Amino acid sequence: MTDNAFLRLAHEGVRRLRPYQPGKPLSELERELGIRDAVKLASNENPLGPSPRALEAARAALAEAGLYPDGNGFELRAAIAARHDVDPACITLGNGSNDVLDLVARVFLGPGREAVFSEHGFVVYWLSTLAANAVPRMVPAHDGSRGPRRGHDLEAMRAAVGEATGVVYVANPNNPTGTWLRAAELEGFLAELPRHVIAVVDEAYFEYVEEPDYPDASRWLGRFPNLVVTRTFSKAHGLAALRVGYALSHPDVADLLNRVRQPFNVNHPAQAAAVAALGDADHVARSVAMNRAGMRQLEEGLRALGLHWIPSVGNFVTVDVGRPAAEVFQALLREGVIVRPVEEYGLPGHLRITVGTEAQNRRALEALGRVL
Repeated sequence: MTDNAFLRLAHEGVRRLRPYQPGKPLSELERELGIRDAVKLASNENPLGPSPRALEAARAALAEAGLYPDGNGFELRAAIAARHDVDPACITLGNGSNDVLDLVARVFLGPGREAVFSEHGFVVYWLSTLAANAVPRMVPAHDGSRGPRRGHDLEAMRAAVGEATGVVYVANPNNPTGTWLRAAELEGFLAELPRHVIAVVDEAYFEYVEEPDYPDASRWLGRFPNLVVTRTFSKAHGLAALRVGYALSHPDVADLLNRVRQPFNVNHPAQAAAVAALGDADHVARSVAMNRAGMRQLEEGLRALGLHWIPSVGNFVTVDVGRPAAEVFQALLREGVIVRPVEEYGLPGHLRITVGTEAQNRRALEALGRVL
């Protein structure tokens, strides 16, 4: 950092931040290495892409590109409210669920406050906490003796909550591990939290989970007024480029979040596409079926390579490559396969691989075999 005097005006949290590093885009790989026809399995995107109905709605909305979008998102909030059987006043729209996670930090954290989250948790929890000039408290994940290895240790997280705690972030399932929490343990955890603590349950990968005891935390909003549940259209709905997410909460919490939400944070084509996507259950079902088959294909291929992975219920799998992951990542790039190293999540030697199409999965496995 340079010695420009104005840099001292930034608060300590911002000075400690490192920018979020997204998965490498295909265009960047082409620029750097001149590789064509690469496959990207780095960002947990839906290989089917958006619903055709969502694409049609977005195209139609472009005819009004000269007008500002509905800043209150009336139609989209109504559609989400109907889906979850809640009042529209319970909904906060976001530019992806990333946006609403950050809104929670801006409203409920600050100097002297703390946020609690699990080791291997989504890096945005850490970043948003620091950006709010609050203190991140990362709790070690299960070591395998009392719960799923690398999963959230809710007992330890509850013990970390104190008077200074403003927010607890729980990802279910978690990214990048794919581990998940059962209904009884998560519900019990929420019931034990002090009411002065906001409990965020991040359900970005909700639609992909097919375990019978996996909970829908939005069903508990009436019981826990301090609960915030976040969802996204970027994963199973395939709208990652349009950036649409939302939070469900008590209306008083939503009111606070909407006070700091940026005007027009979800654009008009994105709102139209999201409404259409909610109405296309068949597309989500096809996406989940493809993910199920693709996960089975990846696991069988990794087993044949003699590799170990973290059992996942999301649309990705994190695998231990048994050597420095950065080296394997770079070698895979030269093979035209983009995956995600996750050393920043406390998982050295691991790569996260998104479930793709049958052909993409096969290419990734073949490339990984050659590299190793």
